Amino acid sequence: MDISCNSVQIIDASLHFLPVEMRVPLKFGSQVLTKVVCARACLKVQGTNGKTAVGWGETPLSVGWVWPSTINYKSRESALQTFTETLTREFRKFPCQGHALAIGHSFIETRLLDLQSAFNAEREESHHLPYLAALVCFSPLDIALHDAYGNLCDQPVYKTYTSEYLNMDLSHFLEPKERFKGKFPSDYFSHPKEKLPVWHLVGGLDPIEESELDGSEPDDGYPVLIRDWIDQDGLNCLKIKLRGDDSEWDYDRLVAIGKIALEKDVEWLTTDFNCAVTEPEYVNKILDKLKDENPRIYQSILYVEQPFPYDIATHKINVCSVSARKPLFMDESAHDWKLVRLGRELGWTGVALKTCKTQTGALLTLCWAKEHGMTLMVQDLTNPMLAQLPHVQLANHAGTIMGVESNGMQFYPAASLEEQAVHPGIFQRRNGILNLSTIQGSGFGYRNGEIKRQLPEPAVEFERAD
Repeated sequence: MDISCNSVQIIDASLHFLPVEMRVPLKFGSQVLTKVVCARACLKVQGTNGKTAVGWGETPLSVGWVWPSTINYKSRESALQTFTETLTREFRKFPCQGHALAIGHSFIETRLLDLQSAFNAEREESHHLPYLAALVCFSPLDIALHDAYGNLCDQPVYKTYTSEYLNMDLSHFLEPKERFKGKFPSDYFSHPKEKLPVWHLVGGLDPIEESELDGSEPDDGYPVLIRDWIDQDGLNCLKIKLRGDDSEWDYDRLVAIGKIALEKDVEWLTTDFNCAVTEPEYVNKILDKLKDENPRIYQSILYVEQPFPYDIATHKINVCSVSARKPLFMDESAHDWKLVRLGRELGWTGVALKTCKTQTGALLTLCWAKEHGMTLMVQDLTNPMLAQLPHVQLANHAGTIMGVESNGMQFYPAASLEEQAVHPGIFQRRNGILNLSTIQGSGFGYRNGEIKRQLPEPAVEFERAD
């Protein structure tokens, strides 16, 4: 191992915005998305011996998910892009040196909140950018940093989370410190596999029967109805979006999709209430009724995802009655391990990790949750293009309750055709699985040189000529 790769410093950064149109709308709570802008960052780093490397990271700036609000969509989207540009300029002059995990953690702990506060100080209070949005804006830069570190070391990213590369153990990042003395992220990883079971998202606006079609559906060669998706992709896991404020609709939706799952021999279901529920009894009544009237569908529910408001520090709801019925997973609430600690105290039993909340944060949350006996899942943010590759690798090393959610191929499959040409098994679901065997080489194994994608002009350009 070249010892110089133990410590790196950021020397430059650039940023591109890639707009993507959805083939069908996606509903997040009360928000309906028809498009998204992906932020793609490129980072240059330098080792102590002068050697340099670049890394790439990408995240969809999913406005409806990170910033649910009645504020005009375009103004929120514009704010996310502007803040990502600010972060790019700030991150490239961040003086911290070390491992990618240490640099990412230091920026999140010492700079991100200050930059968010400064950004919000120039805006009306009702238009303040939330912390979840700030994390998502930073994530492409953080992902690119981890990719660059792996490239500099000529190692796959997940090989660099060991004592061989990290000169500080997890007690420098996590509490209680005594539980993490002498432990490193790699101690919590599961053995990676080439194939992962994959979850399909049944959106709240998705038609599920032919009688619901009105002729406005896309005619692009991809399925529309859930039965056709199951047949084409061999699906065995369905995630069902619910409303969270209409128990009758939610129950009927669960039953309707559950019956299709039984008909098609789909084994697993999960429910996503998207933070709209305010009382545990809302979820309990639905689950209890399902258990009494449709026990086979009830048995198929593997876990329940984030029914309650994502500001968990403000809404300290005791959720033990729900988690006594089914495993209960934090998603939007799980900004970092500290909030997961609070969630565990309130009765949550699992955590849904996402790379869009930073690779650094996802790793530290993974370690804290596993140390404290919590179950893990890796959830999608409808990741297209490069964003898909770190996403599936996180799931492959986390040891999830069941595979990984991946729905970019449902909502904008054409967006990733260039990446799909190099990684067909990661951008197409076949026999209910994703095949990760094409991930090769250092960093996140993008094989960027083989991907024939033309990037738009940068929103933030490199400063250095080299």
